[in-house]
Amino acid sequence: MKFYGKIGYGETVETVSGVWEEQITEREYFGDFMRNSGSMQSSDKVNDNFNISHSISIVADPYAFEKFSFMRYVEFGGTKWKITNVEIQYPRLILSIGGVYNG
Repeated sequence: MKFYGKIGYGETVETVSGVWEEQITEREYFGDFMRNSGSMQSSDKVNDNFNISHSISIVADPYAFEKFSFMRYVEFGGTKWKITNVEIQYPRLILSIGGVYNG
C-alpha cells in the first residue's frame, strides 16, 4: 500500500528570552506501508486507546536525513500518529508508528 502524507518535525526554539517552546514544521513525503496492524488497549479512561503498529518506508530528502531525530508524527487517515522509531536505510527512512500523537 502506498503512503503520501505529512511528517511533523519538532524543534525547541526560544520564543522570548528564557522561554522555550517546541515549534512544529510539516513536510510531505511519499513512501510505502510495510506493516499494518492495530489493536485496542484497555485503560482506566472512559474510552479504550487505539494503538497502531505500522511501519512506513519514506523516500527521504536531505532535510529528513539531517533532521530525522526531530520527527514527531506522521499524519494519515485524518490523524497524527506518534513516531516511535526511525531506522536509516539509505535512500529511505523506515518509520515505526505507535499511538495517537498528542503534541
